[in-house]
Amino acid sequence: MFEPVVATLITSMARTVTGARSLWLGCAPEPVQRIYFANHSSHGDFVLLWASLPPKLRKATRPVAGSDYWQKSALRRYIINRVFNGVLIDRERKDPVDNPLQPMLDALENGDSLIIFPEGTRNLEDGLLPFKSGLYHLAKSYPHAELIPVWIANLNRVMPKGRVLPLPLLCTTSFGAPLQLEDGEDKALFLARTRDALLALAPEHS
Repeated sequence: MFEPVVATLITSMARTVTGARSLWLGCAPEPVQRIYFANHSSHGDFVLLWASLPPKLRKATRPVAGSDYWQKSALRRYIINRVFNGVLIDRERKDPVDNPLQPMLDALENGDSLIIFPEGTRNLEDGLLPFKSGLYHLAKSYPHAELIPVWIANLNRVMPKGRVLPLPLLCTTSFGAPLQLEDGEDKALFLARTRDALLALAPEHS
């Protein structure tokens, strides 16, 4: 009942604190199924990206997050499950027969869009870590879903690790052109191409 109010408060605060701007450089905010893939430097990344979407798109877009972090407290569980309708994945993969991508595949089968971070972990340095293979397998399983690179700039500087109050820096979320897995394209080439497309949106590369 209160989840829409909480979502509005969180997104409004995220935009106010960061002065966030959404730059739709290669695509428009259209209601089509998409996999938004972004760089990852902060736990607030998906919040800012989600807040950058128009309200209509937010309802159909679910952030993918690690269950180990978001299941630690009742507040975190409430936020990720009830407010953001997140897709939780087990990054530890306790049972080798389990497919860690299955929750994402189920969400795509349901018609949802996703927000993912193909580096697999937070990167506190400049640039990008090598991409994990999950993006490739999602693209192969759901070729009709548009792959949209999104560069999140400055969020790690607005709220660096260990700082209580944010720094007055502007953040941007830059949305690039849609990508798809090409016929016959192997995993290594695909991951390199999508990584390059994301990196090209970084301010120092533009």
